[in-house]
Amino acid sequence: MSIPAPSSGPRTDLADQLPALREQYAALTELGLRLDLTRGKPSAQQLDLAEPMLALPGEGVHTDADGVDVRNYGGLDGLPQLRRIFAELLDVPVDQLLALGNASLTLMHDTFAYAFLWGPPGSPRPWGREEKVKVVCPVPGYDRHFSVCEAFGVEMVTVPMTPDGPDAEAVAALVADDPTVKGLWVVPTYANPDGAVVSEAVARRLVSMPTAAPDFRILWDNAYAVHHLTGDEVKSANAIDLAAAAGNPDRVLMYASTSKISWAGAGVAFLASSPANIAWYKSHLSVQSIGPDKVNQLRHALFFGSAGGVRAHMRKHRDILAPKFDAVNRILTQRLGDLGVAHWTVPQGGYFVSLDVVPGTAARVVELAKGAGIALTPAGSTHPYGKDPLDANIRLAPSMPPLAEVEQAMDAVATCVLLAAAERA
Repeated sequence: MSIPAPSSGPRTDLADQLPALREQYAALTELGLRLDLTRGKPSAQQLDLAEPMLALPGEGVHTDADGVDVRNYGGLDGLPQLRRIFAELLDVPVDQLLALGNASLTLMHDTFAYAFLWGPPGSPRPWGREEKVKVVCPVPGYDRHFSVCEAFGVEMVTVPMTPDGPDAEAVAALVADDPTVKGLWVVPTYANPDGAVVSEAVARRLVSMPTAAPDFRILWDNAYAVHHLTGDEVKSANAIDLAAAAGNPDRVLMYASTSKISWAGAGVAFLASSPANIAWYKSHLSVQSIGPDKVNQLRHALFFGSAGGVRAHMRKHRDILAPKFDAVNRILTQRLGDLGVAHWTVPQGGYFVSLDVVPGTAARVVELAKGAGIALTPAGSTHPYGKDPLDANIRLAPSMPPLAEVEQAMDAVATCVLLAAAERA
């Protein structure tokens, strides 16, 4: 869901308000604000929800429900007890799910590393021996996905995001005849930053479309699978099953973690895929690891208890987060709603709001905000190489500051949007 788009330019009478807006901005800079909406970090209040885990697994508790001594080497797949919980949440078979370290970004990076060094199943040669490797990136998208591509010298090609996910026909056209296109990034549920949810129809198209590259992979970053902001708890499309049914069982690699469920710095990351992809990943992982932190995994398994326990825990997160997202929409609507200078998403889950301002002013809005003591994600971050061709999109991350600071920051951002639009009028 989104607020109506801005017109091709600001209303002509906005220019008349420029002197008054400059006065408002000057007053804003005198407040000495120090507010940060740059990254989607959980707040301290959210992190406190998992505080009881510090007492787990408890003195004398050394084994999980399957009799695994978590203090010792081994168990490369991760604890079965925890994998069963998240297999249900992610709708994947337990034996096709690995529970590993604390960051899913590490798993994504290592997927590229393994692909470049050895090539994934079905690959004619390692990706590192290809003259060129391309990956499709929906925009607006996630800057850390772009960073992984840049680190490996991957050329990023873009397609638009829609409310139902990446423009599937645009993706299909790119992959049909170009064997250098090896992958596609997808955040299927509550996408970063616009909150889009991939429909089953789009998922079916992506997993079944013909690809010139026999080793094409969809990097299905299911980071926000259970991160709902309303009582309508969306269920992710089952891409792994859909891919298998389409005759492309190895196409999808799914990533997830508890980073925004338990603790961002001490969670558990998950990888799910086909049996062949899992065997491939483990064959290389086994050289660099003798097993994950099973003590931490047992701590998580005992704390949550079941998939239902995770869902109940996430409702506590929702109670903290939803008022902040409501504040963003309320204040932007009050300040900008009828002026034709901005539109923004009203996500049903996830961690971000995607704000589009008058084309050519996003960088100026961020600059003005910085001058007023408000840190925003740099303009262009939602596009590969940090270059938004329209200079229009800004990612807002209201999760970390207290509600009162979110309200203060959004009122200030609205002033910056208006001033930048008036300057351009």
